Amino acid sequence: MFEQAQIQEFKEAFTIMDQNRDGFIDKNDLRDTFCALGRLNVGNDELDEMLKMAPGPINFTIFLSMFGEKLKGTDPEETIINAFKIFDPEGQGVLKGEDIKYYIMSQADKFTEAEVEDMFTNFPLDVAGNLDYKNLCYVITHGEDKEAE
Repeated sequence: MFEQAQIQEFKEAFTIMDQNRDGFIDKNDLRDTFCALGRLNVGNDELDEMLKMAPGPINFTIFLSMFGEKLKGTDPEETIINAFKIFDPEGQGVLKGEDIKYYIMSQADKFTEAEVEDMFTNFPLDVAGNLDYKNLCYVITHGEDKEAE
């Protein structure tokens, strides 16, 4: 289901979340993880809902299978790149940020201004104001920046 490098990354994430190091992620581990991310007031109901998504106690195997289920609907990298290529007939691998903003705010499931800004915060434009969509597609499908490898 996953490449070996991805499994290692999931293992590292699991280890970070398993604050008490008992081999399971429980409600206290989730609460501590949210606190570490700056979200201090997570309610018990929200944590319980998250834990209900698992078929049982969340050990690494369950954690991995839950991610597999969530990622199963993700299109292959090539499919996503081909969707971007519609807007990039010369195949440059980048799109003007203003053009992307226009398209995603005016077509289909329209983004809000805040959602666009959030996207550009997570995937900044280059100095020329372009979005490197090939790198974006890589991150969507692999979970990390290609240049960081």
